[in-house]
Amino acid sequence: MRPLPPPLMLFAAGFGTRMGALTAQRPKPLIPVAGRPLIDHALAIADAAGVGRIVANTHYLADQIAAHLAPRGIALSAERERILETGGGLKAALPLLGESPVLTLNTDAVWTGRNPLSQLMAAWDGARMDGLLLLLPAAQARGHHGTGDFLVDDEGRLTRAMGAPAPVYLGAQMLRTEGLAGIGETVFSLNLLWDRMIAAGRLFGVIHDGGWCDVGRPEGIAEAEAMLQGAA
Repeated sequence: MRPLPPPLMLFAAGFGTRMGALTAQRPKPLIPVAGRPLIDHALAIADAAGVGRIVANTHYLADQIAAHLAPRGIALSAERERILETGGGLKAALPLLGESPVLTLNTDAVWTGRNPLSQLMAAWDGARMDGLLLLLPAAQARGHHGTGDFLVDDEGRLTRAMGAPAPVYLGAQMLRTEGLAGIGETVFSLNLLWDRMIAAGRLFGVIHDGGWCDVGRPEGIAEAEAMLQGAA
């Protein structure tokens, strides 16, 4: 019998300030792309990968996201007082997520090609990995601005790019969460956990087998829709 997929954390708490007026009255995960809200694109990926347990964090215009997700029965990790960032948000959601490792997926991008969560699960090797990040060469990352994030060695281990041309992190990963207990901060980025994994030689990356488009800015909507149409 094949093991069940790990639980999934959807990051949906941000203000979406780069979207300007589009997020004045609506949270970024509910902005429509190709006829459906961004978060529904993420949920379709989760469904296709067979994920059962899903948790979404909320903060900005949280009631709208809660109402949208209510028919699905998705558990919510409400960050009421302040946004906890990716690391703090994941740490706060652990009682809802349960066992480690977990999958995480940003809700401000669209994908083509192989299912990103399925690809992560297929490449996961718990004997040598504490984290596995999905990457794409910067030149192929639509909607991305700037250089890459990580260098990848011949075995797939990651180190920081330090401004060099390198693959970009796409906002999808699989990772062990035990290391979060050793971080005393309440608000922090997952970069802190990644750096500890890098130091231990246990952060890995895999190149996504398909396309990806960041929808963090208004112009990303049309670019994402063009990518999806071209892949249809």
